[in-house]
Amino acid sequence: MKKCMLIVMLVLLLSLTGCGIANLESSVNDIKGQLIGNSFECQFYDNYGEKFLTASGTKVGMTGNIIEEAVIDSSDGSQSTEYALSSVVTISIDGKELQSCGDTVIFEESGLKPDTEFQLNDIQSSASGKISENTIVSGIVNNYKNFFGKGQVVVIQSQLGIPICAYSGDDVYWEVRNDLPKTTKLMIDGRALYLHRANFLIIDTLLLTE
Repeated sequence: MKKCMLIVMLVLLLSLTGCGIANLESSVNDIKGQLIGNSFECQFYDNYGEKFLTASGTKVGMTGNIIEEAVIDSSDGSQSTEYALSSVVTISIDGKELQSCGDTVIFEESGLKPDTEFQLNDIQSSASGKISENTIVSGIVNNYKNFFGKGQVVVIQSQLGIPICAYSGDDVYWEVRNDLPKTTKLMIDGRALYLHRANFLIIDTLLLTE
């Protein structure tokens, strides 16, 4: 009887150990995924909404990179290793790769074009000098309200909140892609728009002031 109980305990221990190893492997596994769509134009922007690079391809993917971090326990000075997601992502375009860190990237499916692209002088003339001004986005978008012919407007902003461009559509929804690091997927009238490190607003066109 004792021998049977010992065997059962060993089996349970091995099972728990296996789960622990699997969880560890899962936690350090790279986050990676493919963009779903026909082909994409990839547009790179700095924090001030200035475009500095454009690339295009039919097969586009993104991979998050895991790094090791040394952690020191303040109580006893012991050191351990933890794993974290790096700020650097690897973007593959038709088998070729580039690394990006902190940039806003818009992946635009073929056939989807913005209704307007905002200019830096629009932003400067609409603000009082503070990037954090609450009315800056609404003021700029209202200046372009006649460009939008559909039911909803999607305004894309940099991480600092600088308006970059705007799309319009009648059928708009969004989802967070867990397999793509810091990326949100929007669908605009059946076309995909992926946003990496970007803010966005979805506004009913009727809310724009006359």
